[in-house]
Amino acid sequence: MEEIFGYVENIVFAGESFTVARLKEPRKQELTCIVGPLPSLQPGETIRCLGEWKHHPQYGRQFVVQEFESKEPSDLLGIQKYLESGLIKGIGPTYAERIVNHFGIDTLKIIDADPDRLSEIPGIGPKRIDMIKSCWHEQKGIREVMVFLQAHGITTGFAQKIFKAYGEQSIQKVKEDPFALARDIGGIGFKIADQIAQKIGIPPSSATRIQAGIEHMLWELSEDGHTCFPEADLKVATAGMLRVEEDLVHENIQTSVRDGGLIRDRDLIWLKPFYHAEVGITRELRRLQMAPGNLRQVHVEKALQWVEEKLKLEFAPEQKMAIAQSVQEKFHIITGGPGTGKSTITRAILKISEKLTDHILMAAPTGRAAKRMTEITGKKASTIHSMLEMDFVSGGFKRNKENPLKCDLLIIDEASMIDTLLFYQLLKAIPSSARVILIGDIDQLPSVGAGNVLKDLLSSETLGFTRLTQIYRQASHSKIVTNAHRINRGEFPEFLGGSDFKFVENDTQEEILATIIDLVTKRLPEKFRFHKFEDIQVLSPMKRGLIGCENLNVVLQKELNPSIAPLCRMGRTFHVGDKVMQIRNDYEKLIFNGDVGTILSIDLSSQMLTVRFEDRRIEYNFSEIDDLVLAYAVSIHKYQGSECPCIIIPLHMSHFKMLHRNLLYTGITRGKKLVILVGTKQAISMAVRNDEVKKRFTGLMETLKQTVQSADLFRECEIK
Repeated sequence: MEEIFGYVENIVFAGESFTVARLKEPRKQELTCIVGPLPSLQPGETIRCLGEWKHHPQYGRQFVVQEFESKEPSDLLGIQKYLESGLIKGIGPTYAERIVNHFGIDTLKIIDADPDRLSEIPGIGPKRIDMIKSCWHEQKGIREVMVFLQAHGITTGFAQKIFKAYGEQSIQKVKEDPFALARDIGGIGFKIADQIAQKIGIPPSSATRIQAGIEHMLWELSEDGHTCFPEADLKVATAGMLRVEEDLVHENIQTSVRDGGLIRDRDLIWLKPFYHAEVGITRELRRLQMAPGNLRQVHVEKALQWVEEKLKLEFAPEQKMAIAQSVQEKFHIITGGPGTGKSTITRAILKISEKLTDHILMAAPTGRAAKRMTEITGKKASTIHSMLEMDFVSGGFKRNKENPLKCDLLIIDEASMIDTLLFYQLLKAIPSSARVILIGDIDQLPSVGAGNVLKDLLSSETLGFTRLTQIYRQASHSKIVTNAHRINRGEFPEFLGGSDFKFVENDTQEEILATIIDLVTKRLPEKFRFHKFEDIQVLSPMKRGLIGCENLNVVLQKELNPSIAPLCRMGRTFHVGDKVMQIRNDYEKLIFNGDVGTILSIDLSSQMLTVRFEDRRIEYNFSEIDDLVLAYAVSIHKYQGSECPCIIIPLHMSHFKMLHRNLLYTGITRGKKLVILVGTKQAISMAVRNDEVKKRFTGLMETLKQTVQSADLFRECEIK
């Protein structure tokens, strides 16, 4: 391998596993293009690279990096670039130039050994010096962690996160239990932790490794929606991942079950949080059903007649049934597709209930769904998380069994999005005297989080529910609505005779990509006056590939919001004005998985990025921005609960693994005014025909059934 050395002039592209940068080598006028896995590389860094030269047919001569090591810069220009990069809080381009002009080649030595001398620079006061000291100390600690990780074959991308979590104890903690990294550090998975473990001498067959692997596999399966998993399949999957004998995994599953780390029931294995949540949901539902309610009974026929007059509507029989049962039962579920009147029914229930009590709460899983609920009903709705009030001291919610919500009626919309853990926390906070109504579309994709709550509740047949099937007159004129129902019945959508549902036929991925760019940047804004950012959303079934979310975002960012000074961190590139999405729940910021916002500012000096979500401004430290991804294109699953005036969905046979009926159905029901499918009829046909919903292993339905059967048996014994 050859070696080159220099400082990073700029970052051309930063992906999760691939970076393109330009390196300024000493005594060379032209910049060198370097490519490869270069996580967390920043402009101004001085690096030594090992690799080989290659010629790219389009981009010319490149140095393909296989290994690299970050060094402190040794010349004036390198030092200035290093300080300008934003790595040191409190020093931006202006102060970097002043400091280097004043201290010259000794700049970094002075910042390290005698930082108070920075007061010699006009404009740098005690507060800024303290900020620089703190950040420099942290950077030194991070560099030590980087050196340790690199010595064990691990890239530097996660050093800052590890240091933030463990501080001065970082290296010691990693040595003691490298598998704790997978549990404690967001973004570090089991594979990275396992690499470190092997490098520091933990044997592949050790119980520590195998038990950590079993736990990791269950958490990975929860990412696919499973709250539990068949023991036999878990054993095979874990043995394959760890490359050990199945008998060894079997032994360690038994040990973990015996020690209480895992739960076994009906040949299924649970992580404790999911098992306790499913059992707890059953218990809490039983409590709510059995307890007397605060709301007085109404004369149903009179109430229906009264609310029809008030709303100037005439309800269909199934709508009347939904309203009647909702104002009588303690717990009721209303499910139905678009255009079946769920929103109208919600308004009617609310109108009747407001005559009975002032204590009514309304909520939805996401901010956008809550906002839409507010617009439909005229009554303030909140997110479930904000309603439950996060307790940052305990890590739980302030609203719980000891401090319940103050309500006589609780209405939850978009219930298909509620996962198992959140539903358990919600139920615990509902007072026994309250009436609860869940509203959602059972045919949509299930929650992003683990579980299949709405489907399990309905399938258990232990709770009252109404299923709406009739499409009403106003909605029947919308091709979005009628095609959604056609797809749900397994019928091919109709493209003629409607102005709100279009199909653009393209055979290749390259043609599809070109069409999407043309639609977003020119045709739709010009013809329909749609705002390029706010009114148009691309939803892709896949993450990777030419027309997957990742590449679509890179291309659309370049077309819609180019920048000569991007922020490159954590393998991501951001510009001011970018459309971004939060991809993890952050209870401290009260920003949640799937929330979409716009970058307002990027401050290199303070290392802060500010995003506007709806009417809130949220600040991110640069070490936190791996919680954000570009959102010009997002997955259909991530966009659940949200709506946009115009939805564009690429569909190609390269997506065949994800072409499911409920995925397409969910995607097109996100469109309010216009839906455009771009791709092939073959791909649409495959999605429509494929009704094999990916099975989620959960225990909630069986637990609910068993509880009801046990209660019935107990009552029979009492009678005898």
